[in-house]
Amino acid sequence: MASLIETNACDGLLPISVGRAEMAECTAERITSVAPFKGRTRALGTGLKALGLGWPAPGTSQTSKAGSILWTGADQAFLIGADPAGLGASAALTDQSDGWARMRLAGPDAEKVLARLVALDLRTAACPVGEVRRSGLNHMPMVLWRSGEDAFEIFVFRSMAATAVHEMAAAMRAVAARDRFD
Repeated sequence: MASLIETNACDGLLPISVGRAEMAECTAERITSVAPFKGRTRALGTGLKALGLGWPAPGTSQTSKAGSILWTGADQAFLIGADPAGLGASAALTDQSDGWARMRLAGPDAEKVLARLVALDLRTAACPVGEVRRSGLNHMPMVLWRSGEDAFEIFVFRSMAATAVHEMAAAMRAVAARDRFD
């Protein structure tokens, strides 16, 4: 029988620092997909309130000491870091922790780097801190969370981690090269 070794999604790929942008793998935390059962949204909200959270409106997130909740689609959210115990009677809960690669892109050029790969306006006025977007990272499905003024968390399927890092590194190098001429 094969001996499997547990590794992080971006093991050996990150961190990367190029120019005025840095990318690193986020600390491994539980990621739970939460989908409220029909007619149970209010009860789910009560359960989330115990965590200092509420159901996120489309394109938003909420953060408390217990963790964060990110809108990820119609009647779907990711609960990050928090224990979902107590929510099972109101929602379908699926552990997604091993299925996603979660990276943090930060620095003054983070928006410029993402502009090369994401077909959205991510300037602060259009995408303020706390906003969440479902989009593509070049050709890969992605969840994008603006976690700080110059910081984004990028979620891609774990199987696409190496491709995502490769694409992001190329964009980081291109932005850094252009900055040398501006």
